[in-house]
Amino acid sequence: MKKLSRFFAPFVVLLALTFSFKKADLSNDYLEAYQSQIQSFAVEQENFIASVKAVPNWNEDSKSITRNEILRLRKVLKGLDFWFRYLEPTTYKKINGPLPVEWETEVFEKFEKPYRREGAGYTLALLYLDEAESGKDSVLHLLQASLNATGVYLQDSMVTRLLDPGHFYFCNRLFLLNLAAIYTSGFDCPDPDAILPELHAMLLNTGNIYLAYSKAYPGLMLNEEYLSLYKQTIGFVEASLNSYDTFDHFVFIRDYVNPLYSLNQSAIRGHQLSSRSVVDYSLNKQNNSLFDKQLYTAQNIKGHFRRVQDPKALAEIEALGKLLFYDPLFSANNKRACASCHKSQSYFADENVTSHLQLSAQSFLDRNTPSLVNSMYNHLIMADGKLLDLQEQVKAVVSNSLEMGEQPENVLKKILSCKDYKKRLSTIKAYVPEDREIGFEHLASAITFYYGKFSKQSSDFDAAMNKKAEVNAEVKAGFNLFMGKAQCATCHFVPHFNGVKPPYVGSEFEVLGVPADTNYTRLSSDVGRYAVNPAPETHRAFRTGSLRNISRTAPYMHNGVFKTLEQVIDFYNDGGGAGHGLVVPNQTLSSDSLHLNAMEKKQLLAFMKALDEHIVVDAQPAELPMSKNKALNSRKVGGEF
Repeated sequence: MKKLSRFFAPFVVLLALTFSFKKADLSNDYLEAYQSQIQSFAVEQENFIASVKAVPNWNEDSKSITRNEILRLRKVLKGLDFWFRYLEPTTYKKINGPLPVEWETEVFEKFEKPYRREGAGYTLALLYLDEAESGKDSVLHLLQASLNATGVYLQDSMVTRLLDPGHFYFCNRLFLLNLAAIYTSGFDCPDPDAILPELHAMLLNTGNIYLAYSKAYPGLMLNEEYLSLYKQTIGFVEASLNSYDTFDHFVFIRDYVNPLYSLNQSAIRGHQLSSRSVVDYSLNKQNNSLFDKQLYTAQNIKGHFRRVQDPKALAEIEALGKLLFYDPLFSANNKRACASCHKSQSYFADENVTSHLQLSAQSFLDRNTPSLVNSMYNHLIMADGKLLDLQEQVKAVVSNSLEMGEQPENVLKKILSCKDYKKRLSTIKAYVPEDREIGFEHLASAITFYYGKFSKQSSDFDAAMNKKAEVNAEVKAGFNLFMGKAQCATCHFVPHFNGVKPPYVGSEFEVLGVPADTNYTRLSSDVGRYAVNPAPETHRAFRTGSLRNISRTAPYMHNGVFKTLEQVIDFYNDGGGAGHGLVVPNQTLSSDSLHLNAMEKKQLLAFMKALDEHIVVDAQPAELPMSKNKALNSRKVGGEF
């Protein structure tokens, strides 16, 4: 669970949401349900604020009463999440934001700089009530900000957005994605005992929303198969209400949420619905499973060749990309290739070293070599998120004096000095008719297209979630711990188990207090995200990486400080850097112990190993193209270091 630190004044940012559907009558059961439920919630909030203001003595008893009322109102709020999270996701952070300040970035950073988003509302109020110095005025500030934000959803401009009936299925899609990824993990609920009651209340009221919609739009209503399965989903949660520790997240997602998601996707396609909402920016309506790599799109591995569709042409681009990946002509000394650090046998990471030598061979790089597998599912690239696309990453690494130390124009000259390369590049350039000459972008795009193909494979866990295979009881228990007691899923979200959460347009950065050594004598000196976007909250923050193939991509953390997954689990179990006694004032990871026992750690490890994907890596090229510059022909396939 993330840690509370400070509070800030409220603000509201509205998103422009438009849909391409036939207009409907404003007066119907569905729209009336929307307005009446939100108005009722607003009245309850007003009454609650008035009662808190009237409290004469702010003490533990009054705090307890306030906490209980917040828990009750959270159930009402969760019943409105269906609309709130989709229609105005930024405004929702004022009603139930998980952090006082967020710099979580989005795909839209490609078009604008990241900006500060201040949270308020019920999650923060609950966390604040647990702090010894909590005062009534601070709690009232959070509650009033929540009420103000609720009013946004009653504005005429908001209500008229519901005139397009097709929006319902996109609201529902996000609701189902959140059911799988955040609603059962404690991501925005600091009290584990409240998670299932809130989930139950949410499911019940969303069912009422379904009924109101069906009355208003019988031609677009959810089908009987969906409604029957949804009723069973409620029953499954009702049977588990008494114990969060024993809730079966695995069965919940596999047997209920994922099939519901598939049915909703079929309805979107069947009704020929389309959305231009920013919330749906990355999602793929052709996808039928949460555990399918086509769920969302973050990076285009084709880059400059994005419009090329011909299989023969793509095969030629891939073949060129493979040669370039293994060719050290990209470095100033012609001794380092992409493959020098990203080893194919290590899932394009390097399990043999903590970090690689700098190009000078005099000292080591600060960061561990990350795996390139599944990098295409991140909107921002590098541990600090400073790059926007994979092709830019190729150029940045080549230009970095510590890594390859070469200028892109020099690389291009050396590559074109090879007759075979020149011929291949001339051929593939023709696939983009507007290109007048060969540029570095052709090289970078061929490389990303080559290694990107290894990101399309699945794991045993995916097969189990898609009911195509089984995993053992230990893996299931590990996943349930991952989603529950171990709190891993509050940062590593289903299905890629990285920091990209529904609606899969944002990349989260976390401050974990990563040490410089395993004796915890000091923090890592790497400032992380702060170097890209300086702010108190971003100091030593790093993008949350994927746990897929994690057992094959040691060492771990940005600096490779941990050599085994057991060490990583112990790090989290003990509360990160702060839990080990290091001073980390902005740590987002709770410093409290998770109290995992030896068996639970073993089960977690079994689950993470089940995320290893079935990747078959081809052999490296036998040789590289010859250059007319004979001095370049002594270079080695894959480089020397």
